[in-house]
Amino acid sequence: MKKTAAIVLFFLVSVTGYARAYGVQKVVSESGIEALLIEDHTTPLVSVEFSFEGGATADPEGKEGLSVFLSSTLDEGAGQWNSRSFQKALADDSITLYFSSGRESFGGTFVSRLETLPQAQALLKAAINEPRFEAEAVERIREQIRQGLQSRKESPSRKIQTFARELYFPAHTYSRAVDGSEDTLDSMTADDLRQLHRALFARSNLHIGVSGAISAEELSVFLDAVFGALPLKPEIPFVEDIQPQARGGLVVIDEQIPQSLIYGVQPGLSRHDPDFYAAYVINHILGGGGFQSRLYQSVREERGLVYSINTSLYDLDHSPLILVSAATQNARVGETVALLREEWKRMQEEGPTARELEEAKLYLTGSYPLRFTSTGRIAGMLLSMHRLALPLDFLEKRNSYIEALSLADVQRVAGRLLDTEALTLVIAGQPEGVVAVEPERLSAEN
Repeated sequence: MKKTAAIVLFFLVSVTGYARAYGVQKVVSESGIEALLIEDHTTPLVSVEFSFEGGATADPEGKEGLSVFLSSTLDEGAGQWNSRSFQKALADDSITLYFSSGRESFGGTFVSRLETLPQAQALLKAAINEPRFEAEAVERIREQIRQGLQSRKESPSRKIQTFARELYFPAHTYSRAVDGSEDTLDSMTADDLRQLHRALFARSNLHIGVSGAISAEELSVFLDAVFGALPLKPEIPFVEDIQPQARGGLVVIDEQIPQSLIYGVQPGLSRHDPDFYAAYVINHILGGGGFQSRLYQSVREERGLVYSINTSLYDLDHSPLILVSAATQNARVGETVALLREEWKRMQEEGPTARELEEAKLYLTGSYPLRFTSTGRIAGMLLSMHRLALPLDFLEKRNSYIEALSLADVQRVAGRLLDTEALTLVIAGQPEGVVAVEPERLSAEN
């Protein structure tokens, strides 16, 4: 325990020293574009992480997966460069540039050496403002996406997640697949891509985190050069908050596979909830802490029931959730589900022990500096800070929020957070020892 504490203290000193030495600066360009910056000239690199709010929630109905398609085509030719010359320019100067689309945000990653930053900036600017969407590139990317959709189409885990989304969020954008389907993919045109690009990319919709060898003054010029010509406001659909429309119960999806996959969902707490850090610690102790979590120890180590089991907080902007997943032999599903519910209820009613809380605090605070291992990871943390509107001193104070939690705090929040009766299980396979129970349906007003 003393050795662990010493290691933790070393990491805490390292991260605190890092935060104090560099600090987080809020940079606002002349056109009003905001970014968070940690300036660091240790290595001649500049890393930029950025995102536009929207992502798959901005996809038009019947065009599900369009934002994923868009993310794969932005670097396939832009401005004066066709697809081949654009990719060659990135490779020649070792520039990292790629885009991705999630359920609620459309992101970009950019890394350049300082000596090639002017050329890299020009390529990024072109991709953001002048994507070409040439026919050859669009069709080539369409086929790549089609192959991915085909390979995932019969995946039991995909079927579980699809069923759970539709069960929980009927008629809501959350019920739709981020990557769409082959049918929606076939319906997409280059004009659809152009229209979504115009609708999604806007200055007020933009969040940016930057780390590396660039000053606040230089970053201000960079921001305007790359993003300054974008429209002020996006034209994306409004997304309503929603409470899950089903609770409890157990659903079986018949799959001819040797082991069953278990997927559980219940409502969670928002990242902005005052009890978030207590919920974060509870999740770590229950199932998010890897080999040391209660579920792993109880279900796998002590009884050997599962191949894997874990929990996570899924912070959807409009309906946060808690997820649990596991995989086990068909013959052992009943025993696994019973124990899962037992541990869920025990944590709900009793919360963690004092020792569990102390060990979780040590791990979560001590491992935090490992997130500062590259300019890219730091830029990603700054992006999250900007998107969540966290204070500029968050990196320095984050561990104190966890350390301040008392056992009474965490036990109280365990009772508020966890709800065994609301935990809805979806199982794919040929499970034995369980009986399907229709989940309780809730009205939208609830």
